[in-house]
Amino acid sequence: MTTIDFSPLFRSMIGFDRMAPSLENAYRTEAGGYPPYNVEVEDENKYRITMAVAGFAESDLGLETKENLLTVTGSRQQDDAEDARRYLYRGIATRSFERRFQLADYVKVVDARLENGLLHIDLVREVPEAMKPRKIEIRGDNGRYIEGTSNQEEVRAAA
Repeated sequence: MTTIDFSPLFRSMIGFDRMAPSLENAYRTEAGGYPPYNVEVEDENKYRITMAVAGFAESDLGLETKENLLTVTGSRQQDDAEDARRYLYRGIATRSFERRFQLADYVKVVDARLENGLLHIDLVREVPEAMKPRKIEIRGDNGRYIEGTSNQEEVRAAA
């Protein structure tokens, strides 16, 4: 197994200490698997996960988020009538599954619905106002704001 060294990135990136283990985990995780799924980007802050879960009812599926980890589980109880059936070929998988998705900070699940054998999970990134980019004002030695900064108009009005 090849390991990737991310230490050169951390010289200029502050607070990303969880990124290396997350990337390492994603690198090791099998890309395929059951059930198949799509991840769509609807816009800059909206995403949708669509999973093919044919044969599962709403009561057979579970969604849970904990510490930026979305876990989707499916467990189907087989009834006696299904056990009595004999199959020549059985291509529709109904085995239990657990699929995990690592969510970025401030991404939360806002809706989940089952339609025509597809589970749609809608996610939204809601960055708090305190975390959004803001302009920092620069003052000169005399205490006045420097030309071109955001409070330049306020200084002119006060003078």
